[in-house]
Amino acid sequence: MRCSKCCVIKGLLSTLSTSCPLKFIGSDNDAEDGVVGNLNKFVVVPPGYTEQPKKGHLIFDASFESGNLGRVDFITDYEYDLFIRPDTCNPRFRVWFNFTVENVRPDQRVIFNIVNFSKTKSLYREGMAPLVKSTSRPRWQRIPPKNVYYYRCPDHRKNYVMSFAFCFDKEADSYQFCYCHPYTYTRLQNYLDGIVKRKLSFIKRELLCLSVQQKRLDMLTITNPDNIDDQVKKRVIFITARVHPGESPASFVCQGLIDFLISPHPVAKVLRDHIIFKIVPMLNPDGVYLGNYRCSLMGFDLNRHWHEPSPWAHPTLHACKQLLLDMDGDQNVDLDFYVDIHAHSTLMNCFMFGNVYEDPVRYERQAVFPKLMCTNADDFSMGNTSFNKDALKAGTGRRYLGGLLEETTMCYTLEVSFYCYQPNSSSTIIPYDEDSYMKLGRNLGKTFLDYYKMTSLIMPKPTAGPQLHHMQRSSKGRHGKHHRVRSQSELFVHSPNYEVTVHENQSHSAQSSMPFHGRKQHLRDVRR
Repeated sequence: MRCSKCCVIKGLLSTLSTSCPLKFIGSDNDAEDGVVGNLNKFVVVPPGYTEQPKKGHLIFDASFESGNLGRVDFITDYEYDLFIRPDTCNPRFRVWFNFTVENVRPDQRVIFNIVNFSKTKSLYREGMAPLVKSTSRPRWQRIPPKNVYYYRCPDHRKNYVMSFAFCFDKEADSYQFCYCHPYTYTRLQNYLDGIVKRKLSFIKRELLCLSVQQKRLDMLTITNPDNIDDQVKKRVIFITARVHPGESPASFVCQGLIDFLISPHPVAKVLRDHIIFKIVPMLNPDGVYLGNYRCSLMGFDLNRHWHEPSPWAHPTLHACKQLLLDMDGDQNVDLDFYVDIHAHSTLMNCFMFGNVYEDPVRYERQAVFPKLMCTNADDFSMGNTSFNKDALKAGTGRRYLGGLLEETTMCYTLEVSFYCYQPNSSSTIIPYDEDSYMKLGRNLGKTFLDYYKMTSLIMPKPTAGPQLHHMQRSSKGRHGKHHRVRSQSELFVHSPNYEVTVHENQSHSAQSSMPFHGRKQHLRDVRR
């Protein structure tokens, strides 16, 4: 019985107009069985039709990199049920979709019902819509939210269905639909190849290992070459992204950060002069290539295996963890940050997750960076930012490394919405696009410098102004070093002047200004 669904369909069709070249509508659902591989140029014809396909008999395809569509059922001439292919070797996860449609008639109206989502909560309830582009219009567009429906459907085990309507307008075009802006393994490789060709002295590309599917696990090291000297005290920030392959916004944020760090921007230059950035932009290349949402080729959610990664089952995780442990054990390295970049399917804006610690000083220290991030990024939400020790997150990079690495290392998850953000002090809803995701990456880079200035690990030039001179002199009295740090944070958090130098005897002053740096050797001895 389809009465409830028919009401939705009639509503969708009533919103379509043949005078508008791109029209869309949608709805959402969970779970069906028997979907294994991606469709390959699959022609959908009415039951009993035996002749050659004709115009209007849609051809679906997902047999391309990061593609995902496992099955299509013909319902009527204008309605199709679509089934997401579950993650490889793991039927639990069905969220990411990415497929093409061709052989259309001009002004052909259709309704696509994606019926087997594994999640019930979704930003589709908040106005999120699928993306579409076509051969003649290669820039991704969001389907108008008014044309997208998300509802519980009695025809599919009472699971939620996302239905959207679309009017094809150009018969020669191939149309592509996607859950979110795709960022493929090949796109990353081409991007990294382009960086290498520029022969920049301050960036190095390394192969950490090969994945199970023999894909590259790349790492970029971005810093002034002088910082690589074995005799120089090193400050390191370690960044990872795409451990969950369907969270493609993480790749755009990561690329935005990389683009900023290798740019001639004065903030980027200061950061390169004093900090070593280690960036692993795609931690799960197999899952990305296959079009999975959460898992690797072998069906593992890698972000639940940091505690004991296998060199053969989780080689990329194993290589990354070993590198982090090596740096953590190096007496000449201060690993200041570990940040893992993700995308979130149910919340808006960008925000951070941190850890809960018994030591109140350490707990308060880790709250500083998100607050600085909020001053730099208009899309950052302190309301969604939280610090927790949820048992379900015990195997994640942020939780596990937060308990394993030195107490001086701050571990965060940076989350960004698949859909939109609401700027601070505004009620406007702004959908994310590739550019705004990359802007978030740039703002992340700028926040690192704000943090180092605030904690006096990078000091301003004496010529910054008389106010600075007064602040430095007055802070050397009875209030001690911690008063000096707080005063400088008030002076610099909002300062546009990023022309700074390293404090004399940086390694000594840095350790004294951070609560735990002076105890690093003692902590290592205790752990041994």
